[in-house]
Amino acid sequence: MPVSRADRSPRVFASRLLVALVFTLASPIAASDAATIEPASPGYVTGLSSTVSDQLSRALAYEHGEGMPKDQRIAAAIYCEATAAGSAEAAFRLGWMYANGRGVPRDDGVAAALFDLAAGNGHQYARAMLERMHGVRGLLPDCLRPVEPTPEEPIDAMEEGPDPLADLPPNKQKIADLVHKIAPRYGIDPRLALAVIAVESNFNAAARSVKDARGLMQLIPETAARFNVRNPYDALDNVRGGLAYLRWLLAYYRGEVALAAAAYNAGEGTVDRYRGVPPYPETRDYVRRVLMLFRHDSHPFNPNIVEPSGATTNRQARSN
Repeated sequence: MPVSRADRSPRVFASRLLVALVFTLASPIAASDAATIEPASPGYVTGLSSTVSDQLSRALAYEHGEGMPKDQRIAAAIYCEATAAGSAEAAFRLGWMYANGRGVPRDDGVAAALFDLAAGNGHQYARAMLERMHGVRGLLPDCLRPVEPTPEEPIDAMEEGPDPLADLPPNKQKIADLVHKIAPRYGIDPRLALAVIAVESNFNAAARSVKDARGLMQLIPETAARFNVRNPYDALDNVRGGLAYLRWLLAYYRGEVALAAAAYNAGEGTVDRYRGVPPYPETRDYVRRVLMLFRHDSHPFNPNIVEPSGATTNRQARSN
């Protein structure tokens, strides 16, 4: 394969050589280990998939041609599927493939995003790789980004159809079961939390946005810190933080779901500045989709959590 001019630079070459050396010396997934390898971590979403070990074994076999024809594209696809199901080990392995252009286009930014995802769950080799990439940043691959509903789909038609949250596939249903278990502890209707999860990440625990929002409820680092979330890629930790934030927003906006949803998307400062849902197409579409799934304009709230927003008091004054 021809070497590009950028790849001839001493810095890039040395960086990749160091990455390869670290991987060769430290990684547990050398080809000779293919028959006996076990995941270094059971995954950052405990129990979401009972087939992750099988997926890792199949992907490794395809990657190295052990017992089947070598096909690194298939290996990358399986690693991506296992990553979405909650495997930090799969995220690390997929990052390695992107770092070296094995079955996928070589992309240090994507590799760094995957290593960061795995390192967030304590994957030691992923953390070592990040340290040697000297601050390289990027986005997760397309296969791990949330699937957005088509904006052209009429809201009336969607409302008249079957409930999209009523019959979830098994991997999403396990997340729904988790939400139904803990949401009442925060005084949150599980359906509202599930609506936010569906719109934010499409139930993808590995989701990461261009604004660095992470996990099921897409918490940015500031919000994660604000609500004591240590690992935003852990399903339970992420959902707890998202529920705490929703509880605060509902109290701040006195149960007005549209305002709480708008603030979840654009920030309460923006909603307060506009005294309502801001005129951003993204935020208005976000609010529309959350309301479509939740199907209620108001939600119970605890008035003792925070003083009400000026946006809410002004709206109440106008209605009187």
